[in-house]
Amino acid sequence: MDNKTTIFLLFLLNFGIGSAQNNQPIHLKECLRIGIEKNYGIQIARNEEEISRNNNTLGNAGFLPSIDLSGGASSTDKKVKRVSEGEEEETFHNVNDKGINAEIGLTWTIFDGMKMQASRSKLRELETIGQLNTRISIEGLMSEIVVAYNNHIFQLQKLRNMEASVNLSKERVRIVKARYQIGAMSHLELKQAQVDLNSDMSKYITQKEALSHATVNLNKLLTNEPVDAPLTLTDSIISLLPNMDLETLRREAERSNADLMLAASNRKLTRQELRIVRSEYYPYLRVNAGYGYDKSLSEISSTRESRKLGFDYGVTIGMNLFNGLDTRRKARNSRIEIDNAELAEKNIQLELDALLSSLYLSYTNNLELKEMENQNLVIAQEYYDTAIDKYKLGSLSGLELREAQVSLLDAEERLLLSEYNIKLCEVSLKQISGKIGEYLEE
Repeated sequence: MDNKTTIFLLFLLNFGIGSAQNNQPIHLKECLRIGIEKNYGIQIARNEEEISRNNNTLGNAGFLPSIDLSGGASSTDKKVKRVSEGEEEETFHNVNDKGINAEIGLTWTIFDGMKMQASRSKLRELETIGQLNTRISIEGLMSEIVVAYNNHIFQLQKLRNMEASVNLSKERVRIVKARYQIGAMSHLELKQAQVDLNSDMSKYITQKEALSHATVNLNKLLTNEPVDAPLTLTDSIISLLPNMDLETLRREAERSNADLMLAASNRKLTRQELRIVRSEYYPYLRVNAGYGYDKSLSEISSTRESRKLGFDYGVTIGMNLFNGLDTRRKARNSRIEIDNAELAEKNIQLELDALLSSLYLSYTNNLELKEMENQNLVIAQEYYDTAIDKYKLGSLSGLELREAQVSLLDAEERLLLSEYNIKLCEVSLKQISGKIGEYLEE
């Protein structure tokens, strides 16, 4: 790669960054708001929640009566043979009988072994589960957005560090070229400086691609189109929250973790299912009432026309005596499902506790690493400043200067990585403790 190509690529890359920065800056809270409002997965979860809310009615639980309206008309055309007591036989052809009826009827279950009450409790629990599923979807999306937002910052900071490294390599090439022209340096030294510059340029271009991927990912979470549209964030550094306490996080997780609350709701749901099954052991009582009209016409009957109009009502009581032990089977399975739900809840509690401890260990370790890398960066910067001064005086070789430059870049990247890892742990800890929504309050 010659010098002209290097300069041209630098121009394109710098122009690309400058163009992105012309966009209106967007804050993390705004990203979260847009994502929650527009994300398709959240819209689906909210629709499912609305379905569970619509299902939670007295009618769906069986408390309300059923009222039906029916009506009909009939006509017959037939041959009738009639024999009287005196053995006289009469035959009638094309006898036409007609009938008309209409009725409104009510059926109301008064008692069904407490099945209605259990069904109502089940529907309430299903509505709660719908709300929790929506909350889990929103919290998951918020976690992804916060991570993607900070990953964009991380990749952009890496790009700027690499840009600075490219500038350092360009300065080295300038120094070597000037000294080469006066015979103070060899042609080999000049070629080595150019090779190192091209190497930094290659890393710079690769890092620009990584930044583009981070932009696409964040746009996708925000449902922005086109997904490769450049983004400018208001934050230029990864912002870390004050240090968190493990015991506080545990208490908040026990009280507010959505997955744990969902497991508890599923356990309650299985208990209502058992109540519904047990209702089959009890009798049922139903009230029936109706008001109807019935008219019939007959050509050969002694009653040529009859009409009925009025109420009819009654009570039905019944009880299943034997259904092949099916109720017993369902009751046994329901008890097993209750045990499974309780075991699942305990397992989720154990997994959350283990994940919380593991994440907190990573969190504290990266906090220590960050302090150490801060010190390393100061030392690496001082080392490079001393090296470049000696290099300008000719008392340091190009390889030694390159080593100082690489050490400085590595120190910057390690510090960035430790900050990014702290943020990843922080987001996960907030999500587990049920406090991810606090990012909307910052």
